[in-house]
Amino acid sequence: MPASVITVSNRSPKFSRSSALKSISKRTTPMPILAALGTPLLSTAANLAWLVKEKQIAPHIPVFGKSQRTDGTWSREDFTWDGENDRYICPEGKELVQYHRTYATPRTGIDKDGCRRYRATKKDCSVCPSKPLCCPNAPARKIPRDLNEDSRDVARAIAKTPEYERSRHRRKKVEMLFAHLKRILHLGRLRLRGPSGARDEFLLAATAQNLRKLVKLRPSVTQESLPRAA
Repeated sequence: MPASVITVSNRSPKFSRSSALKSISKRTTPMPILAALGTPLLSTAANLAWLVKEKQIAPHIPVFGKSQRTDGTWSREDFTWDGENDRYICPEGKELVQYHRTYATPRTGIDKDGCRRYRATKKDCSVCPSKPLCCPNAPARKIPRDLNEDSRDVARAIAKTPEYERSRHRRKKVEMLFAHLKRILHLGRLRLRGPSGARDEFLLAATAQNLRKLVKLRPSVTQESLPRAA
């Protein structure tokens, strides 16, 4: 599975999840695939937006997030995102929007964390029969949404495909080699300084690892296979 080295970028042109999925499905040439390790750094919205929007790379990367609730109340996945009208729809059919009034000066609604917050009205939540399952400790429900959440939605959609399972299986083979270097060959850190020293030390460790594998591939010598003396 080909992999790429990426750099972090915060640039993100206008984009939607549906347009990304359509562009991926209509490509006549194979789309490059980035199968990366399961680290939260690569699954950030900014990195996924850089991969999907600018580089047109299918991110076979697990998406980490804190939207999943564990107290039994509804998570963000239980709400339906309506991108055309810029709103969330709750399971009871009520809408969550950024503003419930019109301002003379239009507001972006972007906070310092780079998110937009969608809120339901207190009037709808106070009489809702599902309030104990939605926001039992708050007067109304609010949902934060990252500016590049559509790119994370693309990664989540790819994670449900058979291609993602195959790339995940292949990725484990590479991860096992690094785990063997760290735990068996005790390459937890490099002791030589500089790029040249790190390259030489890692090359020696990889050579030792390949020699161990080569010994296992040789047929075992038994007493019966030894040549008899004349």
